[in-house]
Amino acid sequence: MASTLFVLNGPNLNALGKREPGIYGGHTLADIAALCQAEGEKLGFAVDFRQSNHEGDLVDWIHEAGDTAAGVAINAGAYTHTSIALHDAIRAVSIPVVELHLSNVHAREEFRHTSMIAPAVKGVICGFGAHSYILALHALSSITK
Repeated sequence: MASTLFVLNGPNLNALGKREPGIYGGHTLADIAALCQAEGEKLGFAVDFRQSNHEGDLVDWIHEAGDTAAGVAINAGAYTHTSIALHDAIRAVSIPVVELHLSNVHAREEFRHTSMIAPAVKGVICGFGAHSYILALHALSSITK
């Protein structure tokens, strides 16, 4: 079994720490990557942490993970609500994928209440800030071991 978990991040997450800290918290994406690396090590996994503002990169990385990883945690950002391509990419791989969000998307604008990828993933975690990433890694660990 593969011992790597991919953690994929979509558009605008590179601006964490500066972008609306009242909603997304004060952690930078580098802070979250370090948290994920440390937690992955505790769980016995390597963590491949990536971010792109481009939908096609995320699709390619999901396909790559399907060939090389044990699972994927994805914060697809705004693509969560719009991307059939990500939905289809997740359906195309046989590894578990967990959707995550820093904020509680259901307590925000109505357009954020619908996820195009939720029907394709194993589960959804939202509203716990940077800890949402840790919860996603634990979820993946529990279903891949």
